[in-house]
Amino acid sequence: MTQSRLALIGADILLRDGSLKDHALILSGGVIDAIAELRDVPSDIETVDLGGLTIAPGFIDLQVNGGGGVLFNDAPTKDSAVAIAEAHRPYGTTSLLPTLISDTTAKIEAARGAIDEALGEGMPGIIGLHLEGPFLAPEKRGIHDDRHFLPLTEDFASGLTAPKGGSLMVTLAPECTTPGAIAALTRNGAIVSAGHTVADYETTRAAISSGVTSFTHLFNAMPQMVSRQPGPIAAALESGAWCGLIADGHHVSDAMLRLAIRAKSDGCCYFVTDAMSTVGSDSKSFSLGEKTIREDAGKLTDDAGTLAGSALTMIDAVRHGCQRLGLSLHDAVRMASTEPARLLGIDHQRGLLAPGRRADLVLLDHDLSIVSVLLAEEMDKIRLVVR
Repeated sequence: MTQSRLALIGADILLRDGSLKDHALILSGGVIDAIAELRDVPSDIETVDLGGLTIAPGFIDLQVNGGGGVLFNDAPTKDSAVAIAEAHRPYGTTSLLPTLISDTTAKIEAARGAIDEALGEGMPGIIGLHLEGPFLAPEKRGIHDDRHFLPLTEDFASGLTAPKGGSLMVTLAPECTTPGAIAALTRNGAIVSAGHTVADYETTRAAISSGVTSFTHLFNAMPQMVSRQPGPIAAALESGAWCGLIADGHHVSDAMLRLAIRAKSDGCCYFVTDAMSTVGSDSKSFSLGEKTIREDAGKLTDDAGTLAGSALTMIDAVRHGCQRLGLSLHDAVRMASTEPARLLGIDHQRGLLAPGRRADLVLLDHDLSIVSVLLAEEMDKIRLVVR
């Protein structure tokens, strides 16, 4: 990675609250050094004219079960995590949490070891681990195998620590644990997310008070909101917690997604893909435990019709946000980049185009097709984008 400074010009620069024209994004050693008006760019800096493209921060996906024909549950190893990250990168995702669906405690330990190894070796794109279960409600198991479900005790929670140099996200049902266990997770640096739950409004509010700061795929695998039973959805929408949304046209009605985004006036909504192994692969089916999962018209289900993750990519979620949810491009990208980074507490490192952040970049054309995805370590490749 070169340490020389480089100024990217001739592009719209997406910020959290809008975009800039007639400015330069100045990079140095894979880090954003400054955003400057063109007249203020030093004459001795090499410039690269991007010819009208849009520069977005690399996308951050906090729920990725697989990709490139690899399912993390099948082999929770460093190589699997790296393969999944590589499969999602062409679709704009430069950072992700490999996600382990409810499994044995041995698989949990293997996954933790794999992510520790990947982070220790600086594998690109791996920023931690998401344990989606097994502390979930059988009534809302979705595609999870409830034979692996167990309550989360305070002792177990005390042993779940965030990996060195990375994040740990744990999805749990509030009614399947205790306030003390949730507090223990947060003391260990974990992000606690509520999901696959039948908790009522009061139980959910108590869990938020204990340390829940996120909701996993809001609306899915939880009681729906009705007039006298507000449930976890109302608790999520009125709180300061973040809400993960799967914007694929299959998991949630667009009207409900629009409602959630408007209700969260604090901006704390983020896109996830919940992607399975078919993303970045020619395969349209795979095995999940004893079940066969098939993709049809972009929808993944088992033979009973139960949704089984998604075939969504993050750039498709961004397009869905712009084309069907009425979002501006900068808001859709914010939900794919900045809000996940804020939830993990790493927005000082990545997730937006601002000085001091990693120069993980997605270059888009006018119809939101990806022209190039560049990691901070690859800034020399920016010259290849210009024809």
